[in-house]
Amino acid sequence: MKLSLRRELGEIERIVAARRALFAASNLPASLAYPVDLATEELFVNMLRHNPQGRGPIALELEAMAGGVRVSLADTDAEPFDPASVPPVDTALPLSERQVGGLGLHLVRQLVGAVHYHHRDRCNTLSFMAREEPADV
Repeated sequence: MKLSLRRELGEIERIVAARRALFAASNLPASLAYPVDLATEELFVNMLRHNPQGRGPIALELEAMAGGVRVSLADTDAEPFDPASVPPVDTALPLSERQVGGLGLHLVRQLVGAVHYHHRDRCNTLSFMAREEPADV
């Protein structure tokens, strides 16, 4: 399932509706709905927040796979940004000693494991696979 998303927060409703439709059509386990919704929303919002000058739509692709779902978001006309360059959050530190930022990516990694990144022709693509078994963190 593919969607072309406008660069606005209201598109989150379409993202969730598309995920629901895919899950219903593919008999995917309901236990994956929350991690897929939250991880997809976080990555989408990050694309909006960190590329405010972006002009084109954001492409979303959801694909049922054996044992789970693959999600891909592509932001066109974007400077390279690899989420792997964001250092892990040290949640043991007191809030007053932590760096600002990175908690959203930390949460995504906890929910779905690895987030894969590709940049080509000014297009940042982030993808992940949510599986029935626990994420490999």
